[in-house]
Amino acid sequence: MKKGRAKGGSPSELIDARIEELGDWRGETLARLRALVRQADPEVVEEWKWRGVPVWSHGGIICTGETYKSVVKMTFFKGASLKDPARLFNSSLEGNARRAIDIREGETIDEAALKALVRAAVALNESAARR
Repeated sequence: MKKGRAKGGSPSELIDARIEELGDWRGETLARLRALVRQADPEVVEEWKWRGVPVWSHGGIICTGETYKSVVKMTFFKGASLKDPARLFNSSLEGNARRAIDIREGETIDEAALKALVRAAVALNESAARR
């Protein structure tokens, strides 16, 4: 199996299938988050890891898109190192590395602020790669 590929299709196809399989607000939310990540970073690489988690990478992992019964969780692997002036991070706040955004049914997200976080995460990955 090639890196970044899982049984059943490419990572992008598997993410498409997950969105369709959910068929509710969680699928719509995951699709919207995915679109925002792609808008913020047109060079983003989609991956499928840990037996079913959508992952977006560019020079390293940017974030994941996990779906649970009551939330869609967007976890930024280096979120503790990112400035979050819009205060989007509302979960996993106690750790030294990760930060997450939990989105519940009916909630909206500041799209401009989310795109800024994605771009900041890419810049952080790229600066680490240059060192």
